[in-house]
Amino acid sequence: MRVRLAGAGAAALVWLAAGCAGGSGSKGSAAPVPALARPGIVSTAELATWLADGSVVLVDIRTDVFAYLRGHLHGAVYLNTETLRASRGGIPTQLLDGPAYAELFSKMGLPFDHRVVIYSAGETHNIDATFLAWLLAGFGHRQVSLLDGGFFKWHLEQRPVVGEYPRLAETMFPAEPFLPERASLDEVQRAVRTGDAILVDARPPEQYAGEAGAQMRRGHIPGAINHYWQEDLTREGFGYVWKPLDALRASYAAQGITPDKDIIAYCNSATEASHVHFALRYLLGYPRVRVYVGSWTEWAERRDLPLETGRGAGPT
Repeated sequence: MRVRLAGAGAAALVWLAAGCAGGSGSKGSAAPVPALARPGIVSTAELATWLADGSVVLVDIRTDVFAYLRGHLHGAVYLNTETLRASRGGIPTQLLDGPAYAELFSKMGLPFDHRVVIYSAGETHNIDATFLAWLLAGFGHRQVSLLDGGFFKWHLEQRPVVGEYPRLAETMFPAEPFLPERASLDEVQRAVRTGDAILVDARPPEQYAGEAGAQMRRGHIPGAINHYWQEDLTREGFGYVWKPLDALRASYAAQGITPDKDIIAYCNSATEASHVHFALRYLLGYPRVRVYVGSWTEWAERRDLPLETGRGAGPT
């Protein structure tokens, strides 16, 4: 899937009103995103064309800044995922407020009305790229793409990398409205009680089962379906890219994760869940998908909240 998007500005505000109203609110708050408003993926070949045209701003979101210093795509500005999160109420890895993101993006020189491509290292940290895309979509940014295969695929194809830093002027990134498609702890608890939304656990199977994990308690939220985010990728050469849309759709449908349902994705700290959100919401066009930002990091610490262990729990 390749996405060429054009136009932002005031049109983005129309998208926010129509597509994201009440993004952190009640069931059904996430309305269908118009096709031109969805983030998407771009191939290495098409990105090379965009770079030749000078029509794109790149964000390198690899975990290791020293990897960036050793070489990055021409014009790419560096951003570490942890810059995008902070503790709140003692709970680690929570979202910042809209003005804080706007100040950061403005200082980076990130435009609101210009094509932005995000790339990660590759399959191991594709979640960092989808997390930033999810945040930008929360502002209504209409021209966001992820590099399919990330830096690894670009470098493997012997495409050019540089050591020079970009000289990007500061921008005026809008601070509001900031309406990421998220679910609160109360909404997740209600889903457990009533089943009015299905929970999708994006973590590795051993963490879902309670066999591994760093948190105080191990396991998963009762009734959650385990769909490991890396299952959305397929091997191509020595790296990984997104699966074809038909294969993605079939893998989710086989687990009962279908577009007629209200879906809440979670993981340890929202990054893995953002990958599932990206697949369902933007690539497959599911109308109601949210991310539980507190995720297992918040849930596991609350001893009053129930959990399940084992690999067979949850509907199939």
